[in-house]
Amino acid sequence: MNDKVVKISTSPAFTWFVKNVAAKLDPLLFNATNGRFTMFGPPAMPMVTLNTIGRRSGQPHAVHLAAVEHAGEFHVVASAMGQQKHPAWRYNIEAHPEIRVQATGESFTARAEVLSDEEKLRIWDDVRAAIPQMTVYETRTDRNIRVFRLKRVAG
Repeated sequence: MNDKVVKISTSPAFTWFVKNVAAKLDPLLFNATNGRFTMFGPPAMPMVTLNTIGRRSGQPHAVHLAAVEHAGEFHVVASAMGQQKHPAWRYNIEAHPEIRVQATGESFTARAEVLSDEEKLRIWDDVRAAIPQMTVYETRTDRNIRVFRLKRVAG
């Protein structure tokens, strides 16, 4: 991904669009097409939709995220595009770690596990390579951005 694409995709206008429009429509479209399409067409990078349970409401929620494939597993980053607050989905999967994952061409049940800081450090270069926007998101916040491993559940 080139620097121009990163600049556009991390701009305030694009960030607003993702938070207020794409965040609502992409999970529906991605789930309905078995991971073949987002609002912007076929995914340009590995993507997943996490189908979670709200920690307070108990209601189903879906969030569409870029993913990093590492050692045969998907990892997702709770960057919230660099906002000062952690994303709500982080708290949902911590409260209810068994989730349904839609990836391109497959759907499976997984258990979400937060990586230790040491584990995160080992894959952080892979995260930056797969999600170039992360270098911008890191400059926007001083919080510890968490990474979750999506470990497939047998059956």
